[in-house]
Amino acid sequence: MTALIIGGSGFLGAELIRQARAAGHATAGTYTTKPGDASPIAWHPLDLRDVGSLAAVVAEVDPHIIINASSGGTDWAITAAGPIHLAMLAAKHGTRMVHVSTDAVFSGAAVHYDESALPDPITPYGAAKAAAETGVLAVHPNAVVARPSLIIGYGRSEHEQLVHGLASGAVDGALFTDDIRCPVHVADLAAALLELASSDVAGIHHLAGPDALSRHELGVLIAKRDGLDASRLPAGLRADSRLLGALDVRLNSQATQRQLRTTLRGARQFLRPGV
Repeated sequence: MTALIIGGSGFLGAELIRQARAAGHATAGTYTTKPGDASPIAWHPLDLRDVGSLAAVVAEVDPHIIINASSGGTDWAITAAGPIHLAMLAAKHGTRMVHVSTDAVFSGAAVHYDESALPDPITPYGAAKAAAETGVLAVHPNAVVARPSLIIGYGRSEHEQLVHGLASGAVDGALFTDDIRCPVHVADLAAALLELASSDVAGIHHLAGPDALSRHELGVLIAKRDGLDASRLPAGLRADSRLLGALDVRLNSQATQRQLRTTLRGARQFLRPGV
């Protein structure tokens, strides 16, 4: 089986490439600026805004599965339109596709969200991701849209690096006590995505851990795992800041978990010292 990982140079993309190769899949990855540290069979430069280039990469790789783990931030052409063009190509070629979305498609007003919840984003990024979800499933009804929460693992995630910077005093800032998510380990997430890609399920699937934690609680767990002084982590309230975004978003992944062999561990489990 040949797998094409869009955004293979990123944090999640690199783990997808590693696991796909370990499973024996011929794997190609794409990058925007430079190849990542992972070792696919081939790297392909790709700008999701360039439909011609996108078509050329898909035709050259001729994958059985495509996993879109790219991130274009608030750039609508990359984050919203790009995945839809990709889904159109996947549908044309009869290729299995998994599109990685986000919990930012929700406002937090309802706090608890399962797969039946309708998106109600309150940020430009969330709006772009919500548009991509709708478009992907409209043009490729057999595709999977996977929504993770905060992705953690191996000390390489943005949140883990921030915790180290705050604990050492190298960076300024605070970890919010009112900003709550359900973190997932990058290894569990990648395994679940590959499992979904190899199945015949379709539609929306939540891939978050079972533990709801504030950013500060998560930071404390990371600090304890890494032998840092957790008392040095500044606490704050997102509600008092000018940052846009939801406060409390808790993805319910129970329905998807029942379909998976992969266990989506909670942060209290995967961040235990020695794990």
